[in-house]
Formats: sequence, C-alpha cells, structure tokens
Amino acid sequence: MDYEHILTETPAPGVGLIRFNRPKALNALNSKVIQETFDAMLAFDRDSSIGAIVLTGSDKAFAAGADIKEMVERNYVEMMTGDQLTDWSAFNKVSKPVIAAVSGFALGGGCEIAMACDMIVASETAVFGQPEILLGILPGAGGTQRLIRAVGKATAMEIILTDRRLSAQEALQYGLVNRVTAPEEYLNEAIKLAQKVAGLSQVAVRLAKDAVNRAYELPLQEGINYEKRNFYLAFGTEDKKEGMTAFVEKRPAQWKHK
Repeated sequence: MDYEHILTETPAPGVGLIRFNRPKALNALNSKVIQETFDAMLAFDRDSSIGAIVLTGSDKAFAAGADIKEMVERNYVEMMTGDQLTDWSAFNKVSKPVIAAVSGFALGGGCEIAMACDMIVASETAVFGQPEILLGILPGAGGTQRLIRAVGKATAMEIILTDRRLSAQEALQYGLVNRVTAPEEYLNEAIKLAQKVAGLSQVAVRLAKDAVNRAYELPLQEGINYEKRNFYLAFGTEDKKEGMTAFVEKRPAQWKHK
C-alpha cells in the first residue's frame, strides 16, 4: 500500500518497519501521519509473516511533536466532537510487539508515541520531552500517564511543567528506554531486537505482551490472576508442546504460531 507521509518495508525476516517521512517538518505528527501509521501497524499486525514491528523517524528527528499549524485554530468543541485523539487507541489493538527506534527529537506527541511502544532503542542523540506547556496546553495522548509510570511523579512533573528534556542517557537511567547506541547503530539494533522477538512463538509473545500491559491497569492480585489465565491458555497451544519437547530433546524449536 502506498502512503503519503510514512514508508514501510520488511528489513529482516519477520520484521515490519514503519518510518515517519515528513523530513521538512521534522516528522511532526498531523492527523494524516497518525492515521497512516496506525493503518500500517494494523496491517503488519494482521500479517502472519510479521512477528514484531519497528517504528522510526529520521536520524535528526523521530517526531518533533504534533503539527501545531493543524491545531492552532481548533477549539474545545472541535477537539471534543471530532475526538481528535481517537486514532491513538489503535495502539491497544496491536497485539504484536512494537519497538521504537528513536534518534534526535522525540517531543510532545513524538515522545508519547514512543512511550506507547513496547520497547525503545535510542540513539545517543535522542532527546525526550513534553513541551506542550509552552503552548498553553498539556500532553493529551498519554504523556501525563505513561511518563509518570516510567520516570516517577517528581521527574514527570518537572518534564511536563517546565519543559525539561531528557537526554538518551538520562532516559536509560530512568528506565524510559531499553538501550542507547551510537547514532549509526540505533535502527539496526532495534531491528535485531525485533528479529529476536519475531523468532519466538507469536502466540506466546502475544500472551506475554498482553499480561505485561495489564500490569499497568490492574491491582496486583488481579494482575496475577490475569497472568495465570494467560499462562494456562499457553498450555493449549501447539507451540507450548513444541517448545517443551524441543527443550527436552535439546534442539531448536520449530514454531507453528498455533
């Protein structure tokens, strides 16, 4: 499928890559970019040959925020009745792991979309922030909710209320990102990580991702019960039998993704 503002490819077996492609606007996220991105995500999610998805931008900017030119004239009624952020809910529908490969600016909506991914590989040049307060607004696509879970209340408050930016190393220190690499390696590293995930049982990966995400939303005991349910479900799969048999027989598993 042809897109206007993103590029898609399969750079390695089992890996789907989505790249923001608005270089002149530093990959600012307008409604068209968001719609195309999530359409591509859901297409890869339905593709049985894809086991993991990588989302990236350019070396200079992952995504430098929302497209302010698109938003400047909108009012409360337009935002509410148009449910301008509804497309972001597509993240909840993607069952396969999504890895953000971030270089340069990841600000505002760019930071929010990176945090909505399951893992983040960052270049040493990556900068994370939520500068919406400078525009007289606040994060609206999960920034106030996901950031606090990653870096804690005090640091999240400082980032959101004062436009403090986090360097890649600070983001690693706070647990916002998985790893930091040299600028020329961040995308390859993300693809390698995606390949590792894609080489496993897609059924088990899906159940595990689901259980981890539920930990954000449920009290501990309910989360444990949910995990137990998914654990039992895994015992009804062909991949469980193959994985355990392969372990006993000391050979690589041949996953059927069933």
